[in-house]
Amino acid sequence: MTLLQKLKKLLNWSSRSAPHIDLNTELYLQLKPFRLPLILVVLMLLVGALGYIIIDGFTLLDAIYQSGITFTTVGFGEISPISPAGRIFTITLIILGFGLFSFSVGILVEVLNKGQLLKIIKERNMLYKIARLKNHFVICHHNEITIELSKQFRENHIPFVVVDSREDLEKVAEKYKYPYYVKEDPHTETAILKSYLSSAKGVITLSENTADNIAQIASTRLYEKEIGRRKPYYIITNASNEKDMEKLKKLGANRVISATKLMAERLRAMSLRPDMENMLEKLLYRKDAPIDMEEIKIPDHSWLRFKKLKETHLRDITNVSIVGIRDNKDNFIPMPKGDVLIGTGYKLLVIGTAESIRATKRIIRKKQKPEELKYV
Repeated sequence: MTLLQKLKKLLNWSSRSAPHIDLNTELYLQLKPFRLPLILVVLMLLVGALGYIIIDGFTLLDAIYQSGITFTTVGFGEISPISPAGRIFTITLIILGFGLFSFSVGILVEVLNKGQLLKIIKERNMLYKIARLKNHFVICHHNEITIELSKQFRENHIPFVVVDSREDLEKVAEKYKYPYYVKEDPHTETAILKSYLSSAKGVITLSENTADNIAQIASTRLYEKEIGRRKPYYIITNASNEKDMEKLKKLGANRVISATKLMAERLRAMSLRPDMENMLEKLLYRKDAPIDMEEIKIPDHSWLRFKKLKETHLRDITNVSIVGIRDNKDNFIPMPKGDVLIGTGYKLLVIGTAESIRATKRIIRKKQKPEELKYV
């Protein structure tokens, strides 16, 4: 491994920045009409240079230069004396050059009027930007929820790509400040490749039609198996009723959100415990909240496995509070006691500052017992 490769690995740089679909073929097709003008320009230079060499004995470099400034009609004049026959040849070259210029402008205007060339160039640039993303979310379908979600993601610096098939997606993206977007049907292979799903963290599909969400979940899980991804995609979707929520979970969604149910639960909490709801609003839901809450999974190699909760001394080391434990069978233990045994695949629900939670993650991921325990 070279020094440059080691540096890239240390800084977590990725050399894979080319999109899976680069649109080069489509771009070449749009540029195809310009082949004839380019060929004619080369022929004009060749014929003009040969004419000046034969008629007036110009050197090769002088002949090419005189031919170029003549048929482009720049008006620099004669670089060497030209005979009457040479001047007639020059006039002919000027007329042919003007005709070629008019012909080329006509082709350029026609291609630009179609609008496809600029459209492909913009999309191609967008795909190269998307290819640089890592651990981003692919948000499928533009709607009111997408608009609000994108605001939250931008505020918290979470990268995301919006995928929708609507024709005015470019204007929508500009209006609602979507930094990256793809105009395709979200569940298609083309959309998956253009959104660079291979390096994404997960998918959020927010269609009001359950069938669209089903198609997206199925496509994502199939692609996951196709590329042999080790860590499964985290898929979030929405549903309008309990039946659809169960169906989407069985198909592979990690989380299914019901806007109606969430609103009802929030209203119930506000009605029964208004002071507590206001406290949670200030402490957990705001971007600049002083404390945070997160569920941390215990890795298979962690030193915490098969230790009692009181033996970890996480509160003493990182100043976090463990308010819940979820075992590998998804059973939740609220406010666990110190003698609770931490097993493989368990998840700890911790509360603390953002800094203390990050420190807790580092401690949990260690294979060996941390040095900090020696002083506790």
